[in-house]
Amino acid sequence: MSALTAVPPLPEVTVPLGLLIPNGYEYYFNRRPDRPHFTRRAFQFRSEAVHLPLVHAFLDTCAAAQSDEYRHLFDLLGTELVANAIKHTRSGLPGETYTLRADRSATGLTLTCRDNGSLTDRRHDYRYRSYLAAARLGERIDHETGRGLALVDSLSSAWGDSGRPSYRQVWFRLDYDLTGSAWPDA
Repeated sequence: MSALTAVPPLPEVTVPLGLLIPNGYEYYFNRRPDRPHFTRRAFQFRSEAVHLPLVHAFLDTCAAAQSDEYRHLFDLLGTELVANAIKHTRSGLPGETYTLRADRSATGLTLTCRDNGSLTDRRHDYRYRSYLAAARLGERIDHETGRGLALVDSLSSAWGDSGRPSYRQVWFRLDYDLTGSAWPDA
């Protein structure tokens, strides 16, 4: 019997993002304000890091009618919600997903990230609530968790979550004039 040989590393390949976008949803990712009158837009993303350029394109397209500064901030806060979903929930496990939903109003955008729930196997009663908290100012540098939420807390106009560990919906609102955001002062 011959000795087993190691499998050589597989080459990296580039997949056009167009192959990941279903027909009819292309305008969600074109980074242009060609449909500025949307009120709600949602898309389910796979948790693999290779899909993050698609997340950035989605966020940038949602805010495309706004200033570059607003678009940058909306993308920064949105990718923080995505990073938390991938790192801290079942949405980060292989083959899992999370959903981003953007709601537009006359005064700002609200982004909601819905994940697949806590990594623990413990079943939660539907009445059980556990709300997320940002690290306090003095803890932000040393604290193991909550630093990203501290960023969301500081730079968004408002934020919160559903309080349901079995599936969490974390959201932030960013007013077009950046009311309530520390961004203009940062």
